[in-house]
Amino acid sequence: MSLTILFLLALGLGLAGWLAARARAWSFRKSSGERLASLPSYHGWYVALWVVLPVIVFISIWGFIAPNLITQSVLASPVAASLPDFDFQRQTILNEARAVAEGSTQVVFNEQARAFVEPFREAISRYRIIGVVITITIGLLGGIWSFLRLRPDFTARNRVERAVMAILLLASLVATLTTLGILASLVFETVRFFGMVSPMDFLFGTFWAPDPMANPDNPDPTRYGAIPLFWGTIFIGAIIAMIVAIPLGLMSAIYLTQYAHPKMRAWIKPALEILAGVPTVVYGYFAALTVAPFIRDIALAVGLSNPSSESALAAGLVMGVMIIPFVSSMADDSIAAVPHAMSDGSLAMGATTSETIRRVLIPSALPGIVAGIMLAISRAIGETMIVVMAASTAANLSANPLDSMTTVTVQIVAMLTGEGSFDHPATLSAFALGFVLFLVTLGLNFVALRVVKRFREAYE
Repeated sequence: MSLTILFLLALGLGLAGWLAARARAWSFRKSSGERLASLPSYHGWYVALWVVLPVIVFISIWGFIAPNLITQSVLASPVAASLPDFDFQRQTILNEARAVAEGSTQVVFNEQARAFVEPFREAISRYRIIGVVITITIGLLGGIWSFLRLRPDFTARNRVERAVMAILLLASLVATLTTLGILASLVFETVRFFGMVSPMDFLFGTFWAPDPMANPDNPDPTRYGAIPLFWGTIFIGAIIAMIVAIPLGLMSAIYLTQYAHPKMRAWIKPALEILAGVPTVVYGYFAALTVAPFIRDIALAVGLSNPSSESALAAGLVMGVMIIPFVSSMADDSIAAVPHAMSDGSLAMGATTSETIRRVLIPSALPGIVAGIMLAISRAIGETMIVVMAASTAANLSANPLDSMTTVTVQIVAMLTGEGSFDHPATLSAFALGFVLFLVTLGLNFVALRVVKRFREAYE
């Protein structure tokens, strides 16, 4: 019986507890005739929470420990004596036997695994029954305990609301705890990398060419200079892309909010926001097959020799088009949220529409506009597919937009998708790059918050 069945069983027990508690609350009301401290439905939710929540906690824990218990049970059986000593072979045999026992496959390729299929089936069946029994027991104990506490003066509503508040608090902490977990994993692996390669060589070196096949005990620090990667990320994602996205996004937002007819806005705004839903691989194909050859042809037409078909300019232009909706939507919402009294007052004083936009609307909406720009920059510097397909994976330190370049995210993918060992500095360099990218994104968020706070105080 899978964990899904256990969850459904928990919901069924909770529904039964809800119905029973609600019926008991109605019986209090009918028998005594006095006013209940809480509505009958709150009594039902109180019992249902005491049934479902402990069961869900148990199921979550059981999902982690049950597979190990099954494996230990099989290893304790007499047939385990025939397992080879080599750990990899042992795991292969056990995994194949478990797959057959669970029904995910029907064929045994390793004859040694055939003897373990039946022990696995017995162990899986036994622990499934144990899981169901414990689930029902916990649900019944929680339901009975909470059911017996019900009284006419029982403040079920307050207790249910406190439980819901605790659940909401836990849900809000998920993002924070996830961020801390990501940061902890990055820091741990980054420290390991800096134990092999000096941080100065990594942060200020100008040559990037890690060798996954080199001796990990004696790495060449001169091959881990990440300056070309940082420059490529900034040049493509924060310069070229922003030169495209900021003017087009801001001007489109101004047109849609101030000049466009409502019927025209109803068509243009959804069409513009569709750009945000296009898969990045489609943008990559467009950049590689259309934009990059077009830029190469223009370079040939103006007399440049041997222009590359992979360039930072092609990737940056397409990336800028991709992030236009981030700038446009935030600017649109911010401008639309400015009180009409401010623009009406400006127009009443004799200012033109363009002067009102430049001197009143844009400054008042600046916090939202800056937030949209920072969101777009964060999205751009984290883009991978467009850069891979249009700007190559070559780490070049150049200010020429027609040269091929790469970014931090592309190199992270390249280092982690190979077959290199996670103890090798070439692989660990991906975590150091990710840590730096994390700090850059965090810094952008702090800058955005500071700008928003400063101008919001000025205009509120």
